[in-house]
Amino acid sequence: MVVVVAVVTAMMLVRHVTVEGVEVNVQHDKAFDFKAVRTWGWNPEAAGYVKMARTQEDDPEAMKRRAEPPILDAVGVEMGRRGLEKAASQPDVIITYLLMLTTDMTAQTMGQFLPATTAWGYVPFAAATQSIKMMNQGALVLDVSAKGVVVWRGVAQARVAFEADEKKRESVLREGVRDLLRRFPPK
Repeated sequence: MVVVVAVVTAMMLVRHVTVEGVEVNVQHDKAFDFKAVRTWGWNPEAAGYVKMARTQEDDPEAMKRRAEPPILDAVGVEMGRRGLEKAASQPDVIITYLLMLTTDMTAQTMGQFLPATTAWGYVPFAAATQSIKMMNQGALVLDVSAKGVVVWRGVAQARVAFEADEKKRESVLREGVRDLLRRFPPK
């Protein structure tokens, strides 16, 4: 029994380190009539775009080839769940995604929280890193437009550990789309 509890606890801790959850923010045009929307379609110029600012070797096109299929599939599934049909031409709303990827780092150094005075009785010392945390950080933006104007925008943000595998990254994308489109159309 102790082994089972230890394994379950370890699995929960690993999940917490791998993904810190998806944070969602949604805004919409209060004057737009979402009840009239019956069909949707992808932006005819491009379904979406990928912007990266992690390393000099970043390849947004390669990332787009990996990330776009799950995004397109997840949006199609979620829009279908909302009773909206994908239109081949002249949809009521057009969807465009933007995937932005960067790296986030936080660090704490010895003495960081001490005042800059020796009056406390501490000998001044050189700062040394005591804690460092680096993660991939990304945001998925879904824009819903009607007649060339964005009427609904959702942003899902998440942090994913560097060592996360491809399946975990895909599940975070799908979770982000699902959490965003739960709020579409607005009530």
